[in-house]
Parts: sequence; C-alpha cells; structure tokens
Amino acid sequence: MADSSFDIVSKVERQEVDNALNQTAKEISQRYDFKNVGASIAWSGEKILMQANSEDRVKAILDVFESKLIKRGISLKSLDAGEPQLSGKEYKIFASIEEGISQDNAKKVAKIIRDEGPKGVKAQVQGDELRVSSKSRDDLQAVIALLKGKDFDFALQFVNYR
Repeated sequence: MADSSFDIVSKVERQEVDNALNQTAKEISQRYDFKNVGASIAWSGEKILMQANSEDRVKAILDVFESKLIKRGISLKSLDAGEPQLSGKEYKIFASIEEGISQDNAKKVAKIIRDEGPKGVKAQVQGDELRVSSKSRDDLQAVIALLKGKDFDFALQFVNYR
C-alpha cells in the first residue's frame, strides 16, 4: 500500500485580506471617532499602509483591521505590523502579510514531528512547505493533533491530505 501524506503550509487568501482591508476602510470612513483625523488604510505595493494624525488613532485602525481579519478566518500570526512612525504631521504603520514557512521554521516543525510524533512518520521540507508522509493514516492524524496543540509564531494549515 502506498504512503498517505499531507502538506503543512502557511498561506493567506489574498482576496480575504483585501476584503478585510475594504471593510476596515468603510468602517473608519463612517465612525465618528475617526472623523477629521485623516484616518486611512490602503495597499502600498505589497504592504498595507495605515495613517492618521495621532498615534492612538493609527493604533485603533490597526485594531479594527485585526478584528476584520479574525472575522474572515485569517490568523493574526500572518500579519506583521510595524510600530507607529511619525512622518511629517501623520503617524503611519506599515504591515505586511507573511506567507510560506521559512527554512528555520520548517526544520523546527520537522524536528517536533521526529521527536514527539509517532514512529514511521517522515517529514521533508519542500520549498516553503513541509510534506509529512506515513503508511498509517492514524499516525498522520496524530501528527496534525500534535501540531495543532503547539503554539508556533507563524500560521499553519494542513492541505492535500491523501
């Protein structure tokens, strides 16, 4: 019998991020506490730019954006937001969406699978994802449960289970 396998990836649905950004922009254009503070949120290349005339307001925009991401099922671990910076008279926050598992993080996950997972489970790094294979589907389920129980500083999804 052939091995069963699944892939561990860290991907973000770009359209969902775009929807969350548009919902945030709509909310800050309508909310009273954002009136006349120059509040805005928009794509700036591959980054997301939030700006307002005070540090508290720009942090509030980030807070609204994070809540919209959560409602859309996007992990905040994939959002990398910087600190508020003063630029002229405005405060700005640049945020980026992190995708893919770095080599170091992939090695950490593979080591956890080797050390704590069932015997006979193999994990191999393939680019920015990790392929986990085993003869037993029950072992693969155990690995998924093990990794869901761990707290990583990056988002994980399990795909291509066969």
